[in-house]
Amino acid sequence: MIPKRLKEARLHAKLTQEKLGVLAGLEEATAYSRLSHYENGTHKPTFELVCEFARVLDVPECYFYIVDDQFAQDVLELFRSKRSG
Repeated sequence: MIPKRLKEARLHAKLTQEKLGVLAGLEEATAYSRLSHYENGTHKPTFELVCEFARVLDVPECYFYIVDDQFAQDVLELFRSKRSG
């Protein structure tokens, strides 16, 4: 589920692949390529990198691993409501 959720969260945040990669600590020269591979599912990011993506995108780490779309959305809404309230 990481590829799908990563792309959804990145687009929601209005970030390019390169910008997200750089904000998560990847080298600028490889950020676009690495994010493309992660979003296409050809490579898997480490859990530590997933945690950085979660921090930058303001989503809980578990969001990237939830299979059910509705449940993922519910978790995201709960997370954001707790952070703002």
